[in-house]
Amino acid sequence: MTSTPLPVGASLRGWLDHLQRSGRLTLTNPDVDLRFGVAGVANRLDGISASVFPAPGGHPVPIVSGLLSQRSWMAEAAGVEQSELITRFEDACLNPVPSEETSHAPCQQLVHHDVDLEKQLPIPTHNEHDHGAYITAGLLIARRPDTGVQNVSIHRLQVSGPNRLGALLLPRHTLAFFAEQEREGADLDIAIVVGVDPLTLMASQAIVPIDHDELEISGALRGAPLTVTKCVTNSVRVPAEAEFVLEGRLLSNVREPEGPFGEFPQYYGERAERHVIEIDALTQRESPLYHTIVGGGLEHLLLGGIPREASFLSHLKRSFPCVRDVHLSRGGTCRYHLYVQLETPKPGEAKNVILGAFATHYDIKHVTVVDIDVDVHDPTEVEWAVATRFQADRDLVVVAGSQGSKLDPSTANGFGTKMGLDATVPTDAPEMRFTRIQVPGQQEIHLDEVAAPAPGDWHERAKSPGRPATAALTLTSTEGFT
Repeated sequence: MTSTPLPVGASLRGWLDHLQRSGRLTLTNPDVDLRFGVAGVANRLDGISASVFPAPGGHPVPIVSGLLSQRSWMAEAAGVEQSELITRFEDACLNPVPSEETSHAPCQQLVHHDVDLEKQLPIPTHNEHDHGAYITAGLLIARRPDTGVQNVSIHRLQVSGPNRLGALLLPRHTLAFFAEQEREGADLDIAIVVGVDPLTLMASQAIVPIDHDELEISGALRGAPLTVTKCVTNSVRVPAEAEFVLEGRLLSNVREPEGPFGEFPQYYGERAERHVIEIDALTQRESPLYHTIVGGGLEHLLLGGIPREASFLSHLKRSFPCVRDVHLSRGGTCRYHLYVQLETPKPGEAKNVILGAFATHYDIKHVTVVDIDVDVHDPTEVEWAVATRFQADRDLVVVAGSQGSKLDPSTANGFGTKMGLDATVPTDAPEMRFTRIQVPGQQEIHLDEVAAPAPGDWHERAKSPGRPATAALTLTSTEGFT
């Protein structure tokens, strides 16, 4: 019996090889500066090519960046068409595959108990006013001591000392795990994993209940259990094929200054007293790669956006059968603006969907609902629906005094207002008032059969084309104007 091959995104090195074969991997000159140089090159190539930086800043470990900076690349990594990506991710969230544990893991080929982060890792400084070097692509894995349930997430991690990191913990599952421990005066064991395969990277951003381990969603995406291993100094399980693992603890009742840092809204998260991680050990492959995500770049935006779309779609479908598709727009930082496509909503249901969407995640700030004939992945289509189907006195929903994103600079530390726009056709509208114009048979025309680039003598050919103009094409539709 032959086993089904894993998707190309199931391996970091395999994915880089795939990008190289398809002309989407750029190798820079050695010694690109860790301060702004790596981020500058990565941003110039953002959405065009992934980057490999040999000896960045003279460090022996190469950096990789831009692994998933196009929506189509994420689908490719998962082995599906782009139109199937959200459904595939939604299915993985609903049907996780338990991990398999091993005691022989590449990520533990070398073990360092004497940790000096900036000597052992090539950690860049990205944006102009960042406080300094930040680990930005580290999967923070926390494990509940009482149940063994794990949570995986990505947080910005400021290098504050040789074995010390400042962390911004927003009100999500990692913070909930830590709060339980801190109430008892205890630290929370964690691991920070740098350099994982694209599928695990995507899985880390799933919006699922607190008792779901995102590593099992990675298993579902690859169609086989993810191999994990137990950390050397604590009980956290980490991907065995990772490049680096930083084992440590979130320190109870300790807060230190962290920030500023360039975030996904394209602004800086301010400096404040925040949580602190102490690293007890660092394990790694013998010849590792270091992954960095440039703050505010496409990889940053899309990694947070697309897995959330799948989670939001699943959540909304459970309550509203009319929901067909969702999209977090890039203009809304792939976090704040949600477009929802509905099919034949009942009177008033569109507004219920808006309220339900706000409840999916506190980051959602503006929701626009549209009909099935509007492509939610095309911002121009959505804007057209708002322009022609929305009336503010009838279709606007405003929720004041609600929790939003703490990284939205227009809020008061996350306290702000949400807005919904019902851009669906009114259910009592006359039939022809909102009928979209269309040319019958347009989509069936094969342009390469009926047209070609104009030649140099196009004006003469236009006068004498050699055949009647009316014979250029035949439409099969018998529909006409009414």
